[in-house]
Amino acid sequence: MSQNQPKQMNFGRGPRMGGPAEKAKNQKATLTRVWHYVKQQKIGLYFSIILVIASTFLSLAGPYMIGHIIDDYIMKKDIDGTIRLGILLAVIFTVASILTWLQTYVMIHVAMKTIRTLRLELFQKLQTLTLRFFDQRALGDLMSRVTNDIDNLNTALAQSVTQIVSSILTVVGVSIAMFTLSWPLAIVTLIIIPLIVFTTKQIIKRSSKNYAARQRDLGKLNGYIEEMITGAEVLTLFGKEQQSIDTFHQQNENLRNSAQRAEITSGLLGPINNFMNNLGLAIVIGTGALLAVKGLVTVGIIAAFVTYTRQFFRPLNQLSNLLNTFQSAIAGAERVFEIIDEPSEVADRPQAIEAPSLKGDVVFKQVSFSYEQGKPVLQNINFQAKAGETIALVGPTGSGKTTIINLLTRFYDVDQGEILIDGHHIEQYKMSTIRQRVGVVLQDTYLFSGTIRENIRFGKLDATDEEVVEAAKIANAHHFIKYLPAQYDTPVQAGGANLSQGQRQLIAIARAILENADILILDEATSSVDTQTEVDIQKGLQHLMQGRTSFVIAHRLKTIENADQILVIQQGEIIEQGNHQELMEQQGMYRQLQQKLLLEQAE
Repeated sequence: MSQNQPKQMNFGRGPRMGGPAEKAKNQKATLTRVWHYVKQQKIGLYFSIILVIASTFLSLAGPYMIGHIIDDYIMKKDIDGTIRLGILLAVIFTVASILTWLQTYVMIHVAMKTIRTLRLELFQKLQTLTLRFFDQRALGDLMSRVTNDIDNLNTALAQSVTQIVSSILTVVGVSIAMFTLSWPLAIVTLIIIPLIVFTTKQIIKRSSKNYAARQRDLGKLNGYIEEMITGAEVLTLFGKEQQSIDTFHQQNENLRNSAQRAEITSGLLGPINNFMNNLGLAIVIGTGALLAVKGLVTVGIIAAFVTYTRQFFRPLNQLSNLLNTFQSAIAGAERVFEIIDEPSEVADRPQAIEAPSLKGDVVFKQVSFSYEQGKPVLQNINFQAKAGETIALVGPTGSGKTTIINLLTRFYDVDQGEILIDGHHIEQYKMSTIRQRVGVVLQDTYLFSGTIRENIRFGKLDATDEEVVEAAKIANAHHFIKYLPAQYDTPVQAGGANLSQGQRQLIAIARAILENADILILDEATSSVDTQTEVDIQKGLQHLMQGRTSFVIAHRLKTIENADQILVIQQGEIIEQGNHQELMEQQGMYRQLQQKLLLEQAE
């Protein structure tokens, strides 16, 4: 679209559908893709792993020294040696703690940069998707993917890589140390592992489905909340507050149920693993006592084994909990990648051309289009607009007028036929050319948070203050702006909620004037202002439209009567075509519409 409107806005969309069905989950492929993003932070990642290796090595040395101190110093009542090695042991544990903090600090930076890249790629993808995509999805669900789903992934990444490396190194290192000290006790310790692995696998298998359902229900709830907030005025006018509360209660209950199932199932991991850890520890202590009685192990070895057993089971618990956290992260990542992988229906063709300007010749040849397959909205549309002509589109609501504009701005591609601009197929131009050289004033004008000056300048970002004011004067917006407390620096709420619809439209016209496009589209641009304002706007628009091909959808006589060509559209077909005088003489639908407009304006 033109630069004076946000990319996601459109003139009139097709029927809104439900969200896409849940796709088959592929956790391995999702993890591989996430790792691809993590690897981009190589320096931080490798440095963090080095810190993990160092801290793990020091942590493993601690229990060995404890056993050594007990057997060689405490049992021999060597106080000086005990104090000396005790201080060394304290230093080892202190350094290990510092290294652990450092690797956590570094990994948080790695995770944040990874998430920044992924969120940026997701947002960039959203900017390239067609309006058909947004027609089929709730805004709140998309917001949930950009925020909640990515935040869940961020939480997992900040913990995952270093914990995985640390856990693996700890398990391997502890195993070697235990077998070195006493292989019978080591074997006894390892007996409990198959039970831990089996239990964890079963719980993760069940909780993964519940986490996916939780993320889906959260997206639905966010979508409903966004819709109710946006439509609060209509909701109140029709007295449907209680109905909306009931619907919200049901969706909130669905989210509670799915979230509860996910958390309860995954919550079993901690207690079960703690039980098995204590069971393993009890077995080690009991077996160690028997071996000590027989003189096969020393008290120091048993003490070292008690510490090693704790260290051995802790990473197993961490991996279990990490896998539990990953269920939520993977479910969110899949939803994010679902958007990133969405094909762009409308995109630049290979070797598309970029035109710095357009002459403005527009031709529709046998164009047909449908928002949904099998439900045509336009059928066999044919017309030609010469450079500098004004084309008026008239017809009842839903006849297909705004759909023609949607195709001309290439929000959608045609199903059949072709659209030519200056003799070239519209698809031969780069999207940037179409967006920049076609100026648009929408029926439902959207203003961004900022100032009035910034919103007008959106049509030309490098415009000077003088150019902004001049555009506002031509659009007749200056007369109300100058009476505002801060004039052009007056803050504008999101959507322009603190301005009237007429004022928002005047600012939108100023945007289009500032953009200075070659083709102009006015979608009921003067339908929401009073008669006097309309007269002033018409003067500005006549100056703006001079020498430019202009397409106008309007219900005001002045706009229609001055058009070089009028297209009367009904049920997706052009049923009458000509100028005002020619169509009035035909005594068809156009004449009936004019008579109706005259009666309405007379009232």
